[in-house]
Amino acid sequence: MRFIDKLAEKILVFDGAMGTMLQAAGLRAGECPELINLKNPETVKNIHRQYVKAGADIVETNTFGGSRLKLLEYGLADKVAEINASAVRLAKESADGQALVALSVGPTGKLMFPNGPLTFDEAHHVFSEQISAGAAAGADMICIETMSDLGEIRAALLAAKDAAPGVPVICSMTFEPNKRTLMGTDPVAAVITLQALGADIIGANCSGGPGELLEVIEEMARYARVPLIVQPNAGMPMLEGDRTVFPLSAAEMGEYVPKLAAAGASLIGGCCGTSPEYIRVIKERSTGLKPLPRNITPVTAITSARQTLFIGSGHPVRIVGERINPTGRKELSEQLRKGDMSLILREAVEQVERGANLLDVNMGLPEIDEAALMEKAVNSLQKVISVPLQLDSTDPKVLEAGLKAYHGKAIINSVNGKEESLKTILPLAKRYGACILGLALDDKGIPKTSEGRLAAAEKIMQRALALGIPKEDIIIDSLVLTASAQQDTALACVECTRLVKEELGLSALLGVTNISYGLPNRSLIDNTFLAMCLAGGVDVVIFNVENQDMVNTVRASEVLTARDKHSRNYINLFAAGEAQGAVLEEQAVEEDRKPADCLYRDIINGFKENTVPLLEEVLKQGMMPLQIVDDLLVPALDEVGGKYDRGEFFLPQLMQSAEVVQAAFARLKQELKVAGDSGKGTVLLATVKGDIHDIGKNIVKVLLENYGYEVVDMGKDVPPEEIVRAAKEKDIRLIGLSALMTTTVVFMKETIDLLRQEKPDCKVVVGGAVLNEKYAENIRADFYARDAREGVAVAREVFGR
Repeated sequence: MRFIDKLAEKILVFDGAMGTMLQAAGLRAGECPELINLKNPETVKNIHRQYVKAGADIVETNTFGGSRLKLLEYGLADKVAEINASAVRLAKESADGQALVALSVGPTGKLMFPNGPLTFDEAHHVFSEQISAGAAAGADMICIETMSDLGEIRAALLAAKDAAPGVPVICSMTFEPNKRTLMGTDPVAAVITLQALGADIIGANCSGGPGELLEVIEEMARYARVPLIVQPNAGMPMLEGDRTVFPLSAAEMGEYVPKLAAAGASLIGGCCGTSPEYIRVIKERSTGLKPLPRNITPVTAITSARQTLFIGSGHPVRIVGERINPTGRKELSEQLRKGDMSLILREAVEQVERGANLLDVNMGLPEIDEAALMEKAVNSLQKVISVPLQLDSTDPKVLEAGLKAYHGKAIINSVNGKEESLKTILPLAKRYGACILGLALDDKGIPKTSEGRLAAAEKIMQRALALGIPKEDIIIDSLVLTASAQQDTALACVECTRLVKEELGLSALLGVTNISYGLPNRSLIDNTFLAMCLAGGVDVVIFNVENQDMVNTVRASEVLTARDKHSRNYINLFAAGEAQGAVLEEQAVEEDRKPADCLYRDIINGFKENTVPLLEEVLKQGMMPLQIVDDLLVPALDEVGGKYDRGEFFLPQLMQSAEVVQAAFARLKQELKVAGDSGKGTVLLATVKGDIHDIGKNIVKVLLENYGYEVVDMGKDVPPEEIVRAAKEKDIRLIGLSALMTTTVVFMKETIDLLRQEKPDCKVVVGGAVLNEKYAENIRADFYARDAREGVAVAREVFGR
C-alpha cells in the first residue's frame, strides 16, 4: 500500500526538528548543518534513530539547505549531489525499514523575480539538481517546506515532478501571524495553486505554534482535495540566560494533536524546537485518530500570489478587463515595441479600480518577441496588482513564458476544438495547473447553432479530462459574433451558454462587446446584450470597464440572481455615492494637471517609468528638494505602509513603491548635495556572525534609504568586533541587527554587549524570524522591529525626523 493511501486510514507522524537536535549535538553557529552528513554521519544517524524510536512514520533528511545556492554560502556548491545522496542514505540506514524517508528541500534564500533576482528557470534548475540527487539515492518522497514565496514553491514543485517522476511531493508553506506568508499568500491561494500543479500533500510548517497553524489548516481543509500536513514550532523562541528555549512543552503540543486532526491534518510532526519527546507525545495522541475524509466539492478557482477568485454559479459574475491588448491601439503598440510597460500598468490599476476582477493580457504584435514581452508584462503586472491574470495567446511558447513567470493559477485564453490547438495548449494547462478557456469552435470553424457549439465545447472537455485536467478547470466561451454581420446567430451564444452549464456542468464566459461591432450607439447594444447574457447564466464577462453602466448592470444582476448574498457587493459599490465613474475621471484630470499629484499617485501604485520626468516638473515648479522628500515622497510611502499594515498591500507592492521612491531619491541626491542637506541620519545594518540569511535585512535597507536615511550595509555573517569598529569609525547612532536562526542570536547578544562597552551612545534595533519583543528585551536591545515598516519607525524615533 502506498503511504498516501494509508492516510485515508490513520494519522501519520513526521519527525521533529533536525536543526534543534544538531545544535544539541554540538553544531556551532555559522557551521553548515548539511556538511555534518559527510563530516560526522553518526550524529545524523543517531538523530534519525531517536525519531524512529519515538514513533515517527517518516523522517526527513538533513538537507533543508542542500541546494546549490544555499551550499554556495559555505563554499560547498560542488557537493550538492554528494551531500543529498549521503543524507538519504543515512536516513534510510537509520530508519531500517521502520520509517519512510523524505528529502527535505528548503528555500534558496533568494527572492524570486520580479521581487528579487531569481528567475523561474534558475530556481527550477537549482531545485532539480538537489531533488535529482536525493531521488536517485532512494528518497521515498520529496518535502518542499518552509516556503514563503508562491513563485518559488511552484518552481520547486515542477522541478520535483521533472527530476523525480512518480515520487510523491509534499508542499508546505510558512505563515505569519496574519495567516499570510511573507510575500502575501493566504492558505486558500496556496492550496488552490499547489493542488492544481499536482502536489500530493499540502500544508504548513514552522510559523508560530500549533495554535496559529490550526487556523491555517482549517482554511486549507475547506478546499484541499489532497491530504494536509502540519509541522508547527514549539512556539516562538525565548532567551533564558544565554540559551534559546521554546516555550511550548511536548505535553502542551500534544494537546493540539486531536484539534489539528479534526481541522483536517493527516500528517502531523514538529518543526523548530521539537525533539523526539515531542514526536513521542504526538504519536501517542494521534494513535486511533482517523483523518477527515476529503469529500470536497470541486470549485472553479484561479489565483494570483495574493488573491483567490472563485468562478461559477453561486459566486458573483466575474468581470475581465480587456484593455491590455495592443490590437488597434497605436500608443500601446509603440510602447510595447520599446519594452515600456508604463501604459499597461496604469491601465491595469485603472481597470481594477473600475471593477475588473481579473485582467486579460495580450501581447500580440507582429515582428516582436511576443514570448519575452508576455513574460515581462506578467512580471510587471504582478508587482503592482493582486487580481489574477488571463494569459491571451494561441502561441504555446508565448503562453509558457507567461505561465512560468506567473505566481499563481492563471486562465489560458485560449484552446479550441481544432486538433493542433488541443495537442499544443492542453499539455501546458496540465503542466502549469492553469484553467483553460475553451472556444466553442472546431476544424470547420464556428458552428452557427448552439448545438454545434456545444458539441465543440464537449470535445474540448473530453480531451482535457483525458489528459487529467479536472472538469472545474474548464471554462467555455460560446463565442459572441457581430450582430451587424450575423444577426440570425447573435443569440446562439446565449443559448449555448445555458447548455454548457446545464448539460456539461462547466462555467461559461462571453466577450460581450463583439456583438455591437459596426453598429451605432454601441454601448446601448452592449448593455442590452449583457443583460441577456446574464439572464442566460454566464459566469464571466469580458468588456471595457470604462463603461460604468455595464459594470453596474453586472452588479445589479447579481442581486436579482442571488449571486450577491444579502446584496453586500451592490450596497458597497454605491456606498460612496453613485458617481464613482465621474470621481475617477475627475481624479485623472486633476492629476494630469499637477505633476506632484501624479508622482504621489505613481508611488502608491508602483509606477516607476515616469518618476524622473515628473520629478523634473515638480522641481521646475519651484518645490525645494527637501520639501519634496518631506511633503511628497515620505507621505506617499507612509500611505503605502498604511495599506500594508491594514492588509490591503503586501510586501511585493511595498517593495515596488519603494523602487519608485528610490528612483526619485537618486535624482534628488544631486539637488540635496547642492543645498547642503546631510540627510536624515545614518543606519548601520548587519546580519550577525554565523547567520547567512539577509533577505529581511535587504528589505529594511531599501525602505530606510527610500525614507531618506543613509545605510551602511555590512552584509551577513558579520563578527561583533567588526560591527563595533564600523560603528565607532562612522559615529553611528543606530544599528540594525538581523538573525534568522536561533543558534545565531547568541552573537546578536554578544554584539550588543560589546556595543554597550565600546559605544554606549549607539541605539540597537533587532529583528528576524526567531525574535520577538520579549526576546529583544532580554538581549538588551533598545528596539524590536517586527518588519521593515517598524524599522523605519524606529529610525524616525532615534533621529527625530
